Amino acid sequence: MSVCSPEMAGLSSVETQSPWLTLVGLGEDGRAGLSPDALAAVESAEIVFGGERHLALIGSVPGEARAWPQPFRNALPAILAERGRKVCVLATSDPFHYGIGAGLARAVPAHEMRVIPQISSFAMACTRMRWPQEDCALVSLHGRALQRIIPHLQPNARILALSWDASTPGAVASLLTARGLGASRLVVLESLGGPQERIRATRADAFALDGIVPLNMIAVTVVAAPDARILPLTPGLDEDWFAHDGQITKADIRAITLAALSPRAGELLWDVGAGSGSVSLEWCLRHPRNRAVAFEEKPERAERIAHNRVALGALPVEILGAAPAAFTGRKSPDAVFIGGGIGDDGVFGQAYAALKPGGRLVANVVTLEGEARLAALFAAHGGSLRRIGLAHLDTIGTLHGWRPAMPVTQWRVVKP
Repeated sequence: MSVCSPEMAGLSSVETQSPWLTLVGLGEDGRAGLSPDALAAVESAEIVFGGERHLALIGSVPGEARAWPQPFRNALPAILAERGRKVCVLATSDPFHYGIGAGLARAVPAHEMRVIPQISSFAMACTRMRWPQEDCALVSLHGRALQRIIPHLQPNARILALSWDASTPGAVASLLTARGLGASRLVVLESLGGPQERIRATRADAFALDGIVPLNMIAVTVVAAPDARILPLTPGLDEDWFAHDGQITKADIRAITLAALSPRAGELLWDVGAGSGSVSLEWCLRHPRNRAVAFEEKPERAERIAHNRVALGALPVEILGAAPAAFTGRKSPDAVFIGGGIGDDGVFGQAYAALKPGGRLVANVVTLEGEARLAALFAAHGGSLRRIGLAHLDTIGTLHGWRPAMPVTQWRVVKP
């Protein structure tokens, strides 16, 4: 029998050493629900980190029990300071599903950490509801804005939401009712997997559940009235979805602009001269991992972008001041949209310099001077130019006719 050494397997001897850190998922049944391996990790640890609830569920341990430091962001440095000792970290159910696992994995090499998860709260809720997990939208509202649920509010959708506290189910019910979704069915699942487990159902517009425990999940079956406010899935939202002062890329042009920007999952957009933020917000609606930075020099417009950001689902749009000064120190974008300021040499020059290789830059103009600028940039950098002309039906006395909008000239270039 041949023996494969660590070097032969492509692993260093350091990578084959026993992990100093064990991450253990804990359910509401506490110690009783732990596997033999998980229980051994807890019992053999010199230090056991966890929230006060985790430590109460696990009971006394041979090692030192330490509650998370406050504020919680100090937890990771506290754990890393004990590298080399036998450390156990307690987390809720599956630590890699909206848990501490992702943060630890970024800071601790894989070979230094052992993970013993339990079934996640989402999976447990699916078993109680008899819902296939692949058919559900999974949302965490724990420490996050309630409005994150808005993009998922589609007719007949099934949504599982992890609550922030006892008030979250009522807040979700109010949000649904205000959007014409009051007939939706809400099921509040409390203390799943523990001896105090409780499941109660109600209509959103008749919500009157009391005594809800902070640790709960909400299962929503969306029922939409004919006039319900449902966020469309297509790009080019009507202008009435945005607070604006008229400085907004109109819906038709915005749909064409987003197609030109060609968003892909996880990409970052710079929206220069953002106005209402409509382009950057719709960019983020294309995929949950998309991000955007909106550059807007006027404070009142920046405030409207902040309002729109929340109203459309607490979208990940960062709002900064005037370009190009605000470009400094920003992460390089995958795409740039210039809706204002193309006449400023610094705006284009610095944005194009920051754009990643293979990134897309799109600029829209409506003035003759703007067209001349795009023509010069096209001559210098290539790309493509197009003029977009649209007309909308309007009344002419008692009759109807087509009223043309100002044509938009659009330049698109891909950085080599």
